[in-house]
Amino acid sequence: MSAGEPLHAGSARAPRPASPTRHRRDGAGDGWTVPALLARPGGLAERFARALGLRHPAAVFFVALIAGLIVLAALSILLALLVVHVLVSGSGLGLGGADNSVNETLARHRTGTLTSLSEIGSQVGGAPVLPIIVGLIGLVCAALGRWRIAAFAVFALLTESATYRITSLVVPRDRPGVHRLESLPVDASYPSGHTAASVAVYSGLVFLLTTRFTGTTFRALAWTFAILMTTFVALSRMYRGMHHPLDVAGGVLVGIGAVLVVLFACRAAGAAADARRRTRARA
Repeated sequence: MSAGEPLHAGSARAPRPASPTRHRRDGAGDGWTVPALLARPGGLAERFARALGLRHPAAVFFVALIAGLIVLAALSILLALLVVHVLVSGSGLGLGGADNSVNETLARHRTGTLTSLSEIGSQVGGAPVLPIIVGLIGLVCAALGRWRIAAFAVFALLTESATYRITSLVVPRDRPGVHRLESLPVDASYPSGHTAASVAVYSGLVFLLTTRFTGTTFRALAWTFAILMTTFVALSRMYRGMHHPLDVAGGVLVGIGAVLVVLFACRAAGAAADARRRTRARA
């Protein structure tokens, strides 16, 4: 066949070159693509992965995760010291009374129905609901080979929980001075772990979804859901006398921090995986 002769239906065709995204794992280049988990070229996550060399993506993930957890826990401890020893201390700004007054108001208006609702709010912001949600997401995504999505869901909750435990142990704060509806350690008030967990899971997952599905209506509904769930959990914890308003605010910050830490770790792992594939392709 001459160079200029057209191909007929039965003619053999030259094989098409493989698409550069065809063999990318973790959903890159297919319907599972989650833009939030992709490292920006030349960004901090990619530079972090490059600095570690051609390590296994899982190793890069855990190094980034541990480094991020250390930074997050340190910042949370510093904020806890500010709250406990400056903002609410009698020798500081003395905001403890105002912080506790919200809990006193809520306690005075307790009813059977509101107490039942607050129990539901506590459950959807902690065990058993959140571990079940992230466990199911992790198992399904791992079975489908979407490891970064699975890791994000599971480790966002674990990072939040670890930060809460470390902070409350290093900087104890007594819970509100009202009758408490749960028997938990009295000196583990700051930050609110339930509030942090609801932000890490609900807002974290909504963030992933809204970077993949960008319709205006979907984004509005998804973020409304995440905000309402966190508000429900926060009010429930204050109503039950387990946390002050400042504890809840600290929980929101810890939850956001946990999402950012795991997001960075997932991006660094993805950058490491891409670098390994490019190296193997050139070999």
